[in-house]
Amino acid sequence: MTQAPENGRRFSDEELQDLVASTDSGGREPVNRKVALLIASVAFLWSMFQVWIADLQFQFAQYIPGARVIGSDQTRPMHLAFALFLAFLAYPAFKKSPRKHIPIFDWILAIVAGGCAFYVLWFSREISDTARAGLPTQGQIWVGVVGLVLMLEASRRALGPALTIVGSIFLAYSYFGTGWLIPDLIAHEGRSFDAIINTQWLSTEGVFGIPLGVSTAFVFLFVLFGALLDKAGAGNYFIQLAFAGLGHLRGGPAKAAVVGSGATGLISGSSIANVVTTGTFTIPLMKRVGFTSEKAGAVEVSSSVNGQIMPPVMGAAAFLMVEFVGISYLEVIKHAFIPAIISYIALIYIVHLEALRNGIPALGQGGSLLAMLGKVAIGFVGAGAVFYGVILGVNGLRAAAPALSAPIILAALAALYFACLWVASRRDDLEMDDPNSEVVKLPKMNEVFPTGLHYLLPIVVLVWFLMVERQSPSKSAYFAVLMMVFIMLTQRPIKALLRGEGDMMRHIRAGVTDLIDGMVTGARNMIGIAVATGAAGIIVATVTRTPIGTELAGLVELLSMGNLFLMLVLVGFFSLVLGLGLPTTANYIVVSSLMASVVVTLGASEGLIVPLIAAHLFVFYFGLMADVTPPVGLASFAAAAVSGGDPIKTGFTAFFYSLRTLALPFLFIYNPTLILYGVDLGTTAGILQAVFIFVIATFAMLLFAAATQGYFLARSRLWESAALLLVAFTLFVPNFWLDRIQPPFEDRPGTQFEDVLENAQPGEELRLFIEGPDFNTGELRSTTLRVIVDDTPPAQRLTSTGLFLMPSEDAVAMDEPMFGTPYQDRLGDFDFYAERQVQLVTVSVEADRLPQQIFFIPALLLLGLVILLQRRRQTQPAF
Repeated sequence: MTQAPENGRRFSDEELQDLVASTDSGGREPVNRKVALLIASVAFLWSMFQVWIADLQFQFAQYIPGARVIGSDQTRPMHLAFALFLAFLAYPAFKKSPRKHIPIFDWILAIVAGGCAFYVLWFSREISDTARAGLPTQGQIWVGVVGLVLMLEASRRALGPALTIVGSIFLAYSYFGTGWLIPDLIAHEGRSFDAIINTQWLSTEGVFGIPLGVSTAFVFLFVLFGALLDKAGAGNYFIQLAFAGLGHLRGGPAKAAVVGSGATGLISGSSIANVVTTGTFTIPLMKRVGFTSEKAGAVEVSSSVNGQIMPPVMGAAAFLMVEFVGISYLEVIKHAFIPAIISYIALIYIVHLEALRNGIPALGQGGSLLAMLGKVAIGFVGAGAVFYGVILGVNGLRAAAPALSAPIILAALAALYFACLWVASRRDDLEMDDPNSEVVKLPKMNEVFPTGLHYLLPIVVLVWFLMVERQSPSKSAYFAVLMMVFIMLTQRPIKALLRGEGDMMRHIRAGVTDLIDGMVTGARNMIGIAVATGAAGIIVATVTRTPIGTELAGLVELLSMGNLFLMLVLVGFFSLVLGLGLPTTANYIVVSSLMASVVVTLGASEGLIVPLIAAHLFVFYFGLMADVTPPVGLASFAAAAVSGGDPIKTGFTAFFYSLRTLALPFLFIYNPTLILYGVDLGTTAGILQAVFIFVIATFAMLLFAAATQGYFLARSRLWESAALLLVAFTLFVPNFWLDRIQPPFEDRPGTQFEDVLENAQPGEELRLFIEGPDFNTGELRSTTLRVIVDDTPPAQRLTSTGLFLMPSEDAVAMDEPMFGTPYQDRLGDFDFYAERQVQLVTVSVEADRLPQQIFFIPALLLLGLVILLQRRRQTQPAF
């Protein structure tokens, strides 16, 4: 029987779980046990395969007859074969298609689709000698045709029609090249049918390109880690921990929802699953203390979606950034950290302001938000000190006894795990409370915290290998997964033993069942991501093989009239429109492939150096809104289903709460220090600078939240909100005002470049303004190069840059830069062999000017005026 909905909810618990399944892991649950067992077995084998290729194959393949180490040209097809096979079995073709059994046609599609992908693995050597050498056979072409069609159909089933339509449009554009719908700027003569199929299915550029490679090597293990952690009980632990720490504050259930959803967002990998899992508990409690159905749902949506931007485990798009930008995952974490943290702090503050504005009380005895934040800060500092002490201890051990260090560290980790379980065994296991009960009893921190300390160990292991050992994301996730496997197999028996309970086999069987369920859930959660990255590879290959990738810059520049800010607005709008139908990962791949380099290029033509990582994070942040934006935001619909509110109104409210997420990308484009770009965290000065940036950015974001909510110490008048926005903007981007008064650089003729370079101090920044003919159009184009002077001897600095200059009396012509230097890529769009030469027009040196922080003074004075005026109208404590 289906449980009836309660308290105005639109759907029952079973219907909500079906909603999650239909979007994340497939809505089909066959009643035939053999069929269900087959699907679960294939999913389990997929998880085992991913763990095997992560590291085990390198350790044990040589000892197993018939086994061998396989590379990415074979792991990617196998990854997609699993995904396509499961996609046709788990996702019904249409809404009215059967869910309790699998039609014979879907069986055929599953086998054929999986077979087309497996063909690329099995015949990888033949394909390498023929298709990838430009000589595909007719049989290979037909396999590619069938594989592409079924790939797009699997995408339609798992993700909706949007990505399938976009992929089909790009394939048509690649084939036809010209037509009345194709602008002349991006028109081309068209590619042959065989060439398209060869690129898209048989090469490593299209479906089996970088996006699918990232899904295979990185994303799967992180999703599996999250599924295992959740199945072990960490999700409930995080929610209870959040309520124990925040539930007693004013509007406490909403604040707990923000923190709890943020924590579970690290491990769930799905905004919709996060909303339903945590929302069924948090939303009724938010409504109970006075939040409307729509606002309660919106708080849950905003906090769940932002889980993808929170390091150390970010959304799948973050791993794609590693490949697209060419930096390590640790660097991505560094750049994403401050925006993610301040975004969550601001959401907690928004919830606090909602509670103040609407007179929403605390659940039980009230507490102080500032006191709670103080305790959290002390806890973080203490945890950081302990972590640093462990690093020193491990380094000392390795120096003193390198051969014994690994066994000693493993023994210490095992002892720590056993100690955590001993502490947990002294208390009952956590059970999810009923939010609809007449009396709500908030959990106590001293009762909740000890019960799940062992759940923190695999997260610490993950962070350790990522940040201390500097291992790759896949290797780090692999060790974290191994830790989770050990925990799931042992936590129940050990706790039962410590409690003196009998029937150990029952607890062992329960642990094995949890592990199998987690492995199956992790694989099923990956179906949509694997299919999305495969289908998005079609777009990436088309951009690479056609003029759209190079000429789109001209089209966007034309639409934006050469204005970077207007172009950023267009790119953000483009992301939001695509977000109506594409999931976050696919949205990021499409928009970043088309737009990220264009943002950098247009910024350089305006003299603004936009770091490539900033452009990619800009696209990533806007892509996050895919699950929020009405009228299709699935997370908003899921939250409305739980709350009983209007889904469109819930979506718009969540979008309004998420304005801070939309404002941040613009801010770090114009002030890259917000993403710690150029900040060296390996030095004391760099760490102090990062702390200063974090404090100022947090303060500014809180003021931005107060301005957009129309409430600070009291209800704000319109001019007061505008003043708060102005103060927040000044704190975020003080250089904006300084640039209006004093230019940041002094321009000198290009003929002085060699002298300027030789006399510059190490660490000084120079900017080179370069003009020349465009390689594709022949028209005049320009860009700005950023040169950081290093400690190379002055006489050798020009040679070390790789730039070739041909000076004359009144100008400096340039030849093509040395191969392999960063400037080769940056100047790749210039034609160095045209009649008109590429020229170094000016060299800009840093100007001696006022510190930009001088503008904090008038900003703080304006803030003081707003505080003074609002204090007279204040009727309740601000915190």
